[in-house]
Amino acid sequence: MRTRLRDWAELLRVSALFTVPGDALAGAAAAGLRPNRGTACAVGASLCLYEAGMALNDWADRDEDAVDRPHRPVPSGRISPRAALGAAGLLTAAGLTLAARAGRPALAVASALTATVWAYDLRLKHTPAAPATMAAARALDLLLGATATVSAAGATSSGRSGSPATPAPAHHPQRNAAVAGGGEPQRQRGNHAERRTAAPASVSASAPRVMAPALALAAHTYAVTAVSRHETQGGSTATPLAALGATAVLGLLLGRTRASPGSLPLLTAASYARTAAVPFLHAALNPSPPLTQRAVGGGIRALIPLQAALAARSGANGTALALLGLVPAARTLARKVSPT
Repeated sequence: MRTRLRDWAELLRVSALFTVPGDALAGAAAAGLRPNRGTACAVGASLCLYEAGMALNDWADRDEDAVDRPHRPVPSGRISPRAALGAAGLLTAAGLTLAARAGRPALAVASALTATVWAYDLRLKHTPAAPATMAAARALDLLLGATATVSAAGATSSGRSGSPATPAPAHHPQRNAAVAGGGEPQRQRGNHAERRTAAPASVSASAPRVMAPALALAAHTYAVTAVSRHETQGGSTATPLAALGATAVLGLLLGRTRASPGSLPLLTAASYARTAAVPFLHAALNPSPPLTQRAVGGGIRALIPLQAALAARSGANGTALALLGLVPAARTLARKVSPT
């Protein structure tokens, strides 16, 4: 029984699961809201769809893996192709069901995410469109979290007041001046709480705020996916070097933000840059398959501090700290089950 569970853990890359909840949480933070019931549904849907993609990937790559990775669960015979495909279908259905519980807008985003994941695994993975497709999937995952959170907040506000949710408070010069000048602590706390709990008027109203974090996740995912295309054969110096450059730029942009005062945005940005940059540099210097695979694993783990940096950038310091707490667990589990 234990061996069977380990086989499924390897197929589903469970060590990479720690990189998934942060998408929805960063989306909620970008929308200016605290996590709520909709966020929880989005996290559950994201986890299911991510695992569906892992199972479908190994089913689709079973012939290729028989040559390049014969130790994988499907080509080694530990898990049958039919079981892997069945798991992908069941997990997809579960993910869409959870998204539907967060409302129609969330279901629409989850459906687009599902189509992207299945298209990548079944047709686009070995084409030049692969990195862009995976980048779109991560951006959609963050958008799913924002959409589900806004929808749930709007439904709660409507239920309490009998009217649609009110827009988030607009920029207020006097309020900002009080915060910058060390004004009344109680008033500052009240204003901060108001900013974090008021709901945008609609899902579309929150879209501009969510766009920048979604693009940041997409850029990082594009870089990691581009490197992963060489992980079995190695030989590419330019690709990990380009990924290293993208990581450096993202780290600088996140660290220099003025959206949230204090040192947490800088610390989370530095953690992100270090986690991704070191293995990318090693792969650029020696593009062997083992170091390229390590670079991909490092890039996947770097998603967690990246999500934390995006949350801190939006002022959600509690969410950022909670996400950073996942890093040690992800690192420990990655030593037992590879995330790639």
